[in-house]
Amino acid sequence: MSNPWTVLNFQLEPELETLRARAKKVAGEGVKLHGRHNDSWINGYNKEFAQTMASEGWIGMGWPEQHGGQGRPPIERVIVAEEMISAGAPIASMWFADRQMGPTLIAYGTSDQQAEWLPKMLTGESTWCIGMSEPDAGSDLASLSTSAVRDGDHWLINGQKIWTSFGDVADYIYLICRTTTEGPPHRGISEIVVPMDLPGIEVRPISDMTTNRHFCEVYFTDVRVPVENLVGVEGDAFKQTMRQLEHERGGIDRLVSNRALFDMAVERADKTDLRVRQEIARLETAYRIGRLLVYREVLRQAPAGFSAATKAFCTEHQWNVAQFVAATFGPEATLWSDVTHGLTYAPGYTIMGGTSNIMRNILGERVLGLPREPRAKP
Repeated sequence: MSNPWTVLNFQLEPELETLRARAKKVAGEGVKLHGRHNDSWINGYNKEFAQTMASEGWIGMGWPEQHGGQGRPPIERVIVAEEMISAGAPIASMWFADRQMGPTLIAYGTSDQQAEWLPKMLTGESTWCIGMSEPDAGSDLASLSTSAVRDGDHWLINGQKIWTSFGDVADYIYLICRTTTEGPPHRGISEIVVPMDLPGIEVRPISDMTTNRHFCEVYFTDVRVPVENLVGVEGDAFKQTMRQLEHERGGIDRLVSNRALFDMAVERADKTDLRVRQEIARLETAYRIGRLLVYREVLRQAPAGFSAATKAFCTEHQWNVAQFVAATFGPEATLWSDVTHGLTYAPGYTIMGGTSNIMRNILGERVLGLPREPRAKP
């Protein structure tokens, strides 16, 4: 019997299928060498594998050639990333730089900034983190309070960030901060690159219930950063940050972070049970719908802001996958193992990068143009 899923698959060009096969092979070798991370790509931190990715030319694949990239079609990066994440390969140490920081510096940075920071991103040598969320400003970026005050040739930075992945191992933090309090809340926001070895920075790793420690609190106390580390326009970086979030929310990592767990469960499942077969079919179909949504983002065929819908659908699918895995493993899923490790991570999918409720608000207001509900009077 032919594979029924082939009718729902893209027919890729032969060279893209060759790239997929190569990525699958390298991903498998990475898992054998460094271990499988089947809970989420963000937990697979390995600098050595980042340099393997660089040697394959898989960092900065779509960056312009004049900036050290290869100028390859965006679909090629998606293919490589899907195979890496689906296999549980440890890509985390290069991911933020490749996905967000590099493209942001190319779009908004000065030539000196690009010359200083892009080369080590491309070789996998430097690790970057993003200073965005704060204790009192999670998904509401406009209410952040970490400040950068001009003091001669430096910025004087004070404040706190939280949920900063890899803050304890990163070389740089791409800091979203406030350089003025005048005007509406979304005004006065700036982006500054801060070396993590500067005096006045304190990092406190957060151990979550999965035992992972990539999340960190980062405290800034009178941290002095050269003024030339400002990226883009002072006080007018809200749009820059929103563009970053488009990269973050509409990517393939939001769909296949626990694909390795799903494959394990399918192997184990009782496929003679029609209800189990139906659930597998439902989840396999959702993978393909999610891939369509991601491809639309990558190929710029989606409406502006639609990455919110892509992120909500894909991360909620990952939650559904976790429920299927738990049901398949049964009581064994309550015993601590790499499977349980992955299952306990599942609630985070719909929170990281903006909660599903926030995504629905964005979709309703910015894409569909629905009116805001009036705030209740106190």
